[in-house]
Amino acid sequence: MLTLLRWMIRIFLGLAALAAAAALLMHHFVSRSLPDYSATLAVAGLSGPVEIVRDPANVPHIFGDSDADVFFGLGLAHAQDRLWQMIVLRRTAQGRLSEVFGARTLRTDEFMRRLDLYTLAQRSVAAQDSYTRTALEAYARGVNAWIAHVSAEARGRGAPEFFLFPQEIALWQPADSIALVKLMGVQTASHLEREVLRARLSLLLEDDRLRDLMPDTPGSGIAALPDFASLFPDVAPSDAAVDLAHTPLSTLPGRAFAGASNAFAAAPSRSAAGGALLANDPHLPFSAPSIWYLARLELGSGGVIGGTIPGVPLVLSGRSDRLGWGLTTAYLDDQDLFVEELNPENPQQYRTPEGWAEFETRRSIVRVAGGEPLTLTLRWTENGPVLPGSHADLASITPPGHVMALSWTLLDDADTTMTAAMRLMRAGSVAEAIVAGAQHVAPAQNLMLADRDRIAMQMVGAMPRRDSRHQTQGRLPAPGWIAENRWQGRLPYSANPRFENPSSGLLGNTNNKPLERPFPLHVSFDWGDTQRIQRWLRLMGDREVHTRDSFIEAQLDTVSQAARTLLPLVAADLWFTGEAAAAGTQERLRQRALQLLADWNGEMNEHLPEPLIYAAWMRALQQRLIRDEIGPLAAAFPHVEPVFIERVFRDVDGAGEWCNVVQSSVRETCTDMARLALDDALLQLSERYGRNPESWRWGDAHQATHDHPVLGDVRLLRHFVNLRQSTSGGDQTLNRGLTAGSGDNPFLNVHGAGFRGVYDFADPDSSVFVIATGQSGNPLSRHYDDLGELWRRGEYIPMSLDPDLARAGAVGITRLEPR
Repeated sequence: MLTLLRWMIRIFLGLAALAAAAALLMHHFVSRSLPDYSATLAVAGLSGPVEIVRDPANVPHIFGDSDADVFFGLGLAHAQDRLWQMIVLRRTAQGRLSEVFGARTLRTDEFMRRLDLYTLAQRSVAAQDSYTRTALEAYARGVNAWIAHVSAEARGRGAPEFFLFPQEIALWQPADSIALVKLMGVQTASHLEREVLRARLSLLLEDDRLRDLMPDTPGSGIAALPDFASLFPDVAPSDAAVDLAHTPLSTLPGRAFAGASNAFAAAPSRSAAGGALLANDPHLPFSAPSIWYLARLELGSGGVIGGTIPGVPLVLSGRSDRLGWGLTTAYLDDQDLFVEELNPENPQQYRTPEGWAEFETRRSIVRVAGGEPLTLTLRWTENGPVLPGSHADLASITPPGHVMALSWTLLDDADTTMTAAMRLMRAGSVAEAIVAGAQHVAPAQNLMLADRDRIAMQMVGAMPRRDSRHQTQGRLPAPGWIAENRWQGRLPYSANPRFENPSSGLLGNTNNKPLERPFPLHVSFDWGDTQRIQRWLRLMGDREVHTRDSFIEAQLDTVSQAARTLLPLVAADLWFTGEAAAAGTQERLRQRALQLLADWNGEMNEHLPEPLIYAAWMRALQQRLIRDEIGPLAAAFPHVEPVFIERVFRDVDGAGEWCNVVQSSVRETCTDMARLALDDALLQLSERYGRNPESWRWGDAHQATHDHPVLGDVRLLRHFVNLRQSTSGGDQTLNRGLTAGSGDNPFLNVHGAGFRGVYDFADPDSSVFVIATGQSGNPLSRHYDDLGELWRRGEYIPMSLDPDLARAGAVGITRLEPR
């Protein structure tokens, strides 16, 4: 027996030694994917030497003899740190994810193939000016130089992920970068889904109740629209749940997760130091690594520094010595759905104003890892590509014998957006930047600008020219065979909203409605914010003059104006009412929660219980109000709609009717609904966090989820690649942390400011920026998450164009020599 035990111990130790040796060997190979930032490389495609100086935060500062060489260096730096991310983004735009990830990404690939984004990007290369084409070609050479170096020097396949998935990497092409810009447009679009949802609700609700749930942004109203049922009487009402299936590799995150951002500027007259100020924090889905990458380029026109996206040779938000720029999603209505009637005698034809016409068709094969290839028949009408009924619940509103086609400014095969952005980086003033914006096609953005003397906000992006007789004004799918519904080209750039040097000395946009214009010059009927702008106005008005630090304070503000508005309305008949209740009872728990909320100032602080109680209460309340009327379709509203709840509790145009449960025999009041919803919320929170509300923490529920898009769900690896952080803020705060809205924890922070920057033109080198994770996409690198804790605490790193400051304490200097 003793001998057997000894042998078992020896076998165990031997197996453990083998496992340890295998782990060490694997770590050796995988760790070779970490780049040596102090190497000297001889590479083809350069006209002169290039230096890539990595400052202490691993931000590359790139110097070269020509602009082309600098873009070459950026391409190489992007590939060093984010090669896997770039390849996945390119495959997404091409509709080729399933070749690697199998059937789970088929829907994404099908949608991207039907949009045909990559073909449009390839055709758009020829539309760029010569400078931009040269930059794109040089950038691609830089990416490919690193790919070649990885292959020749066995540098761990370029990223750890390539050990788990096919490692064949096609060379980078100029069209790839244009395709990624178009992909960003896909991921921030929302009007298509809004049209579908509005059409579905119009079949279930009266007009007044539809305006409650999908209200116009407060302001001047519009004329009544035709009822969708009158346009298409064969469409049956359906309250079936919307398809909210979403994976990190999905291209359409959904209407509730469309692009958002904050950007604001102060003229020198409102600046304490006498120089213009600009702050920007674009909001996108969180991931590890972040979609953002910080970089500095020393161009012939001067240095530029700011946030880039790996795969794209642009500083999208940043500054030079003379000009600063930031972006917010414009919410321009640049998508329209068209119902196309099929010829009953020949389904290969559809109706046009001139009669029947043939679809343009093409076959496309999607290869699937571990499965059979899928052959798609792509179809286009004169209005745009035909989309499948499975996308965005289109089947629920498509009449029999019809299909849906999409018009979208993004689907342009001569898209010069890249040229516009290149010119913006070299602009030396607000005026030059505005001129550069004329070439921008899509996605539409509000461009916030500041130079030493002036500030401006210019909407850039092509605005569709619609006929004033358009039947639905672009708010509902319209018959595609009626000439008045079709786009009549584009409006001139001069029609885009522009604001320059306002008398107040301040400009800001939080995706709010910036102006009121009648259709068809309206820009949009749907906007991304009604609440954050109110808080911004308050913060800006509290000071006569502003500083860099006051702009940082506003950027990090976590007070919810929605909470300050809604709580006094919803709890009006519940505050300090009722008799004393015994400890441990539901009534006592409700009284304790109400007491906490009564003393709360609306700050969504991670360390407080009140934000969690408020968020859970409003969520439960909205579900109680709408589920009775629209059933499972209530899932299409995963986030609290403050304007809706305010209309209900103020009984605007009879909106208080939502409080009555139609299917019950008694008539409920809004006070009844508020009390029942509070009990629902407290029950859910007690089950998860215990019965002591004073000990609950918003940050325990509202964790920022920087998850790896591919490895984040792998049971063992997710603990190494996913980053979770307790965070303040919420759906309606300037420091926005948009919640998941569904799932086991609907309060997870999944969407927010992955990049923050504040630019001060009184002292440009005092400008600051930060991203939410780290510069490296390699989980083995210390730069994978080193900026994340700074970001969580509301801290920044220097954003200086001083080369000596970059070299001081540099983590490495990569020197590129022409071969």
